[in-house]
Amino acid sequence: MPLIDIENVRRSFGSTRALAGASLVIERGEIVALMGANGAGKSTLVKILSGVQAADSGSIRMNGQACAPQTPAQAAARGVVTVHQSTDLVGIPDLTVADALLLNHFVDGRQPFFLTARSVRRTAADILREAGFDLPLERRFSELGPADRQLVAIARALSMKAQLLILDEPTASLSTEEASRLYQTVLGLKARGISVLYISHRTADIAALADRAVVLRGGKDVAAFTRPINFNAAIEAMIGRPLNAARPQARAALGPVVLELRAVQLHRGTARFDLQVREGEVVAITGVLGAGKSRLLSALFGTHHFAGGQAFLDGRAYAPRNPAEALAAGVVMAAEDRHRSSLMPRDWPGETIAATISLPHLPRWYPRGLMFSGRETQEANKAIARLGIKAQSPHQSIWALSGGNQQKVVLARWEAEPSRLLLLDEPFQGVDVGARQDIIAAIRADRSRTTLIATSDAEEALEVADRVLVMENHSLRPEHQSDAPAPLEEHA
Repeated sequence: MPLIDIENVRRSFGSTRALAGASLVIERGEIVALMGANGAGKSTLVKILSGVQAADSGSIRMNGQACAPQTPAQAAARGVVTVHQSTDLVGIPDLTVADALLLNHFVDGRQPFFLTARSVRRTAADILREAGFDLPLERRFSELGPADRQLVAIARALSMKAQLLILDEPTASLSTEEASRLYQTVLGLKARGISVLYISHRTADIAALADRAVVLRGGKDVAAFTRPINFNAAIEAMIGRPLNAARPQARAALGPVVLELRAVQLHRGTARFDLQVREGEVVAITGVLGAGKSRLLSALFGTHHFAGGQAFLDGRAYAPRNPAEALAAGVVMAAEDRHRSSLMPRDWPGETIAATISLPHLPRWYPRGLMFSGRETQEANKAIARLGIKAQSPHQSIWALSGGNQQKVVLARWEAEPSRLLLLDEPFQGVDVGARQDIIAAIRADRSRTTLIATSDAEEALEVADRVLVMENHSLRPEHQSDAPAPLEEHA
């Protein structure tokens, strides 16, 4: 008898059909990868399993009994625990990591009435030890980066004694070492008979962990693969067409130098480096998490400052004191965590597709302060057509879109006005193969703009860039004659 047996599940939202008869079986102690392009129905299926949404029809059985949780708490009580891709709600900013790890214990009464700081630390340390992670228990949750927030979420989920652990893009923000530790944790769960439903766009994750891979497309399961998984066939099943992942042709002719860095130093005591990027060129900087990629981009955007050296933009000294000065100079940036940096909160004014695109351009588009929806709607409609954004209308909530479509909207924001330098920090994080191809095409289409991309995935760097550089210890390695990157540690 399987642990989970999902049969012919359907779910619609108005005229939009999210699931059109999906079926999935998960055995005890099995790791099943759920693959599919953004909008294929993965998130809806996970929400139904997690008690966030109800199915319109179909059946779900767990241990042979009907299973239809109405809330996440009910799902957890049945042994189904989910770690979502976005970790914004994992902890409360002013609480410590130890408190964040025990939030579920506080809510469901597992902790004694009288607590001491020592007992909280001891229990939190036990949770981390079981998960195999090392986190600073006394640090405030708000001070953690995306990688450590993800580790808190996973560790807390493991403490809930799940029979089925659902992991949604768990390595998207993790370093090679952290991803390797996560692999060992997941394989340890499998050895203990715990089942894992693993959602990831990273083939390295799936190759390392999955016993089987099931592909969703159009709300239905269209293919299944057993280990060793044929990823070419799986990806073609995901997108419904042959995969063209060839590296782009290098530009035959590039324009003048747009960005020049001379003896730049990211931190005092680190090695200095030079860099030139020309008009129309797409340059990717890769390296492990913490190598300094994000620091370089944030210094160019004015949220940090170089410790030494000089930067030039179009031959003129460039040292923005803040993002406003960077924007005025024609430098724009899409930061790593789009949920925190690029999107308005849910249910706030400005959380539609059109408003998300227009937000930084309002002073130019409406210089007299009178706002009309015509310009916003026009730009959003052009972006939807150009980038293949799957949306019902330009006034749809950005939060109703899949991760890949959200990222397309963020890119469309900076394509709505001309710019000289586009900075993209991990632009393919949580983005499926099909959406990634659309984003790459859009990045490479504008030859009047220079693009600098930070990515931890060397394969993604090769796929998008004319030139790939490697950053290590907050400094760029010297360039080689070949434009292929120097060998990196294998990155999941």
